[in-house]
Amino acid sequence: MSNSIRRQAILRLVRDRAISTQSELVDALREEGHDVVQTTISRDVHELGLTKVRAPSGRLVYAAPGADDADRFRAIGVAIRRYATRVEHAGPLVVLTTPSGYASALAQAIDEGGHPGIAGTIAGDNTIFVAPREGTTSRSLSSELGEHLTRI
Repeated sequence: MSNSIRRQAILRLVRDRAISTQSELVDALREEGHDVVQTTISRDVHELGLTKVRAPSGRLVYAAPGADDADRFRAIGVAIRRYATRVEHAGPLVVLTTPSGYASALAQAIDEGGHPGIAGTIAGDNTIFVAPREGTTSRSLSSELGEHLTRI
């Protein structure tokens, strides 16, 4: 297998999965039929410039350098689908509801996502208040965030 094919597979895997260690990356590549050893993956990780970022779950995972806004917004959508049960606008705020204990993880994912229309979040146990930035209405933001709940 060529370096190029293996490295393309690595970039796809770290984009599509939460991979935290080189060992997990080796296992994922082997599952796909790539015959690799940890020392080769260590060199690939270095040469590809992979970095560790905090995933919505709180785990540090590999990410390609220079992840763009689309990747960050996709991460917000994934976290909303995973944790949120309801999204609604309430006056100047957007309110997201989660099962008990999940609001903090979702709020962190939203904050890390860097959405240009969101100034910040406040999380309780199962409720998050999202403050829209000036120029963004709570109605339009709740509609945008709520669309993630209907996507599969």
